[in-house]
Amino acid sequence: MDADAWDERYRAAERVWSVEPNRWVARETAGLRPGRALDLAAGEGRNAAWLASRGWRVDALDFSPVAVRRIEEAAGRYEGAVRAAVADVTRYTPEEAAYDLVLISYLHLPPPQMDRVLESACRAVRPGGTLLLVGHDADNLEHGTGGPRDARVLSSVERVRAVWEPCADLVVAEVARRPVGDAVALDTVVRAVRR
Repeated sequence: MDADAWDERYRAAERVWSVEPNRWVARETAGLRPGRALDLAAGEGRNAAWLASRGWRVDALDFSPVAVRRIEEAAGRYEGAVRAAVADVTRYTPEEAAYDLVLISYLHLPPPQMDRVLESACRAVRPGGTLLLVGHDADNLEHGTGGPRDARVLSSVERVRAVWEPCADLVVAEVARRPVGDAVALDTVVRAVRR
């Protein structure tokens, strides 16, 4: 989907995603000391808002102007802790070694683009900082539910590991099971610490 298609999707509903943070984002960041975070492809900003409520200063980027307006509307509650901006993360160059946390949650792109985003994330996090990716796992097509139906854009531990291992130490690298009604979704969850 392009930015216009996401704008239409966001306009068609009061909220596309829940206001609660993603369960894996909450689990993997709960023990981290708050600092500066970068939320790439932040959508409506549910994870950015949750991080801000826990003391983080968050730069939240998305290529949908409608989504960014929703982030800005919600950000008022956090007294400047969330800065939202319209940006295409496949072309965005973040400040190097500037963030304590770089989050990529449910961004699904073909390998060349996704690899560039993963590499950019690694450059953006400071040494000792945390990289976190959560996404629909490739095995979801056969053994789970939800997410894109194009295998080329789905996440996998191996794919993320190949890009992040040269710059970071993996702490968590798993396919996590998430209940969705009576079914189960399979998510790639990778957390790494930058060397």
